[in-house]
Amino acid sequence: MKTSLAAAAALSLGACATMDAPRSTPAEAFFTALSQYCGQAFEGRITSTDEADDDWRGQRMVMHVRECSDDEIRIPLHVGENRSRTWIVSRTGNGLRLKHDHRHEDGSDDAVTMYGGDTRTPGLEWRQEFPVDDFSIAMFEREGLSASVTNVWAMELLDDRFVYELRRPPIPGGRHFRAEFDLAKPVIAPPPPWGSD
Repeated sequence: MKTSLAAAAALSLGACATMDAPRSTPAEAFFTALSQYCGQAFEGRITSTDEADDDWRGQRMVMHVRECSDDEIRIPLHVGENRSRTWIVSRTGNGLRLKHDHRHEDGSDDAVTMYGGDTRTPGLEWRQEFPVDDFSIAMFEREGLSASVTNVWAMELLDDRFVYELRRPPIPGGRHFRAEFDLAKPVIAPPPPWGSD
């Protein structure tokens, strides 16, 4: 009898511990996986075919997972000598947020900056999508970029690649940008992004 009671108590305690333990979500798994690259830089290339990106194709692209905290990862994107762009991935109450910090060479904010969105679905451990948020829609409309009000950004972490993607529906002003970075071959970290000094 004592053995049965002890076994039942142990099972009951085990069930409580399981219920109280925080459950990992796909967004949490993605954030954790991305964090492991902190301090490293990787070279990439455009793999989509939109003509709008032709001026980037001949330039070296480097992403640098430069700053990481428990709640935020900052990833400057260098295109040639241009150091104006930083992706910011942060935790929200129920997912992740992606913002684009754009600066001028003197460190001042670009007129179009801090746009992006929050995840609206759990996503996958290897892919998270960020539909455009209301702040970004208002900014795009104010700046005459109405084609961008349907943007959906995505990030992927595959076996040996990091992917950044932008899509918008074909009508009006369809867009597809996709860049892939080789995580198997770290490169020398580039200079700090503009505005970080």
